[in-house]
Amino acid sequence: MDKIRLKLAIAYDGRNYAGWQFQKTGISVQQKIEEVLKRYFPSHPQLVSSSRTDAGVHALGMVAHMDLPKDEFRMEPRKLVLALNAYLPQDIRIVSVSKCHKDFHARYDAKRKQYRYFVWNHPSMNPLLRNTAWQVPPALDVEAMRRAAKLFIGKHDFRSFAASHAWMPESTVRTIMRCDIAKSGSLLTFLIEADGFLYKMCRGIVGTLVQVGRGKFAVADIKTMLAAKKRAVAGMNAPAHGLVLWRVFYARRSR
Repeated sequence: MDKIRLKLAIAYDGRNYAGWQFQKTGISVQQKIEEVLKRYFPSHPQLVSSSRTDAGVHALGMVAHMDLPKDEFRMEPRKLVLALNAYLPQDIRIVSVSKCHKDFHARYDAKRKQYRYFVWNHPSMNPLLRNTAWQVPPALDVEAMRRAAKLFIGKHDFRSFAASHAWMPESTVRTIMRCDIAKSGSLLTFLIEADGFLYKMCRGIVGTLVQVGRGKFAVADIKTMLAAKKRAVAGMNAPAHGLVLWRVFYARRSR
């Protein structure tokens, strides 16, 4: 049977979900979208995602693909976006749908991914950011954090910053291209871009950098942590609600 492949860009507030991927306990973002897809497509298409965000993590740039029999594809992509969003909960939105090459793969074709983490560094929480930023009341040494962030750039074994998980990969080596911290008033934005991420790796990096900013670790301790390859030697995990999958980069257009 002839099929077409569709590429979807998806955004969601992850607070009410047990992560992107189907879970034995809890409702996932993938589950919610596939339930709506069943309303329109008898073949019940399944989504293949670029990433597996964990419980409570948000996304503005999740990418996924799905295959449809040609005879089921009767709605133009622009209208399909409206149709899906009409039945999805308000905290999940399909941003765009487009036809792509039949060999495009949302996960395996991704060249790098960018996550952003938001910290509100002030004794009083900004109520408008309470669901999307981690409040850290004590003043942070941002310059020390920036020096420490640079030590993550490059190809390293990030085992010390990843949590154990059922699908932990054999290799824990990843390459970070960017690890920056922007400051706008009390809001700190941690921008981490890499060729891939381990389970809770971003949150481990951010939590450790915040502890550097509080003087609990020295900048040079980052090198020791990376070399140790043991989770116990690194810092804390930052809370899930401050993390956003911001963008997924591909080497070529998926047509």
